Amino acid sequence: MTNRDDMTLTSAGYYVSQEAPIRSDNPVATPTATAPDILRCAYMELVVTDLAASRQFYVDILGLYVTEEDDEAIYLRSTEEFIHHNLVLRKGPIAAVAAFSYRVRTPEDLDRAVEFYTELGCDVRRNPDGFVKGVGDSVRVVDPLGFPIEFFHQSDHVERMSWRYDLHIPGELVRLDHFNQVTPDVPRAVKFMQDLGFRVTEDIQDDEGTVYAAWMRRKPTVHDTAMTGGDGPRMHHVCFATHEKHNILAICDKLGALRRSDSIERGPGRHGVSNAFYLYLRDPDGHRVEVYTQDYYTGDPDNPVITWDVHDNQRRDWWGNPVVPSWYTEASLVLDLDGNPQPVVARTDSSEMAVTIGADGFSYTRADEGEKKLGNQL
Repeated sequence: MTNRDDMTLTSAGYYVSQEAPIRSDNPVATPTATAPDILRCAYMELVVTDLAASRQFYVDILGLYVTEEDDEAIYLRSTEEFIHHNLVLRKGPIAAVAAFSYRVRTPEDLDRAVEFYTELGCDVRRNPDGFVKGVGDSVRVVDPLGFPIEFFHQSDHVERMSWRYDLHIPGELVRLDHFNQVTPDVPRAVKFMQDLGFRVTEDIQDDEGTVYAAWMRRKPTVHDTAMTGGDGPRMHHVCFATHEKHNILAICDKLGALRRSDSIERGPGRHGVSNAFYLYLRDPDGHRVEVYTQDYYTGDPDNPVITWDVHDNQRRDWWGNPVVPSWYTEASLVLDLDGNPQPVVARTDSSEMAVTIGADGFSYTRADEGEKKLGNQL
C-alpha cells in the first residue's frame, strides 16, 4: 500500500513519486543469495496447438523472421535482433506459455540464479546444452509467483535484418519489448521482482492504496514485464515493438485485407500508462500479442515512478476508449517445468474491471467535474 500524500500530482493527471512506493502485506522472503544480473526480456516459448496456423499468423502476417524450424517448433526473431530468437512456437496439446526467458549479463549469473531460487525452495533445473535450440547453458525455475522463468547468457548469433529493407513490410516488428503477467497479488509480485533488481516505472492504484497493476524494467524503457492484477499465474500478453504508429495502422489494414480483422482485440490507440501507441491481437490459439511503439527512456537512477488513479479512464487509453471485457478476463495458461498447467488462483483484491464499471469507458475523464465519458453518453 502507498500514501497518496507522498506523491505529486502532475498537469497530465497522474502522480509521481520516488522508486518503490508499493508495499506488500504478504512478501516473498528476500534471499540472502545474490540475484542474477538480468539484462532484458529475451524470448518467450509458446505452446501452440496448430503449428501451421501459428506460422501463418506470426510469419506471413506479422512478418517475424524464421531462424529455423522443424515439425515440432519454429524459432522466430524480430528485425533488430541478433540472438537466435525472440519467440519459440512449440507444438503441443494445450495452448500455454512454457517459459518467460531473460538474458543475464555473465555465465556466472546462472550460478547466482540457481542459488537464489534454490534458497526460496523453488523447482530449479539447469541444462548446460540449453532447453531450446540456439541457446546454451540455461536455468529454468518455477518462481514463487508460479511462473516458468528461464535465464541464459550464451546464444547463437544470427544476421540482424535492419539493413534488409528489401524484406521489410509496412508493419515491421523490430524488437521484443516486454511480457505482461497476470497475478492475484500485485504488491507481492512487485516486491519479489524488486529483489531480482527490477525497478517500478508506473503503476495503477486507488485512493485506498489497492494496487491493480505495475510496470517494471531492467533495460532503460518502461518495462521488461508488467504485473496485472487478476486470476493467475497466467500470461496476459507478449509485446513486440515497431518504429512508428503508422506501422501499427498498416498491420490493421493488412488484417482487414486478409479478412482477419477478428484477430484485433483492442485498438489501435494510445495508452496513458507508458505513453505508447498500441494494438492488441489474438493469435490462432488465443495468445495475446501487443504491437507497441513510442514509449520513453527510464534509465536514470532517479527516474520517477508514475502512479495512475484506477478511475482515470485515460490510464489505459489516452482517448478514453472503453476496454473490451476479454482484455481484463482472458489470459494464457502457464506451465510448470514438466509441461503441466499451473493451477490458477483467484484474485481477492478489487478487480480493475469491476471498479471501473464495465471497463474504462465508464470511468471519469475530469474527476473534479464528475464527468463519466461514455456513461453520460449512454
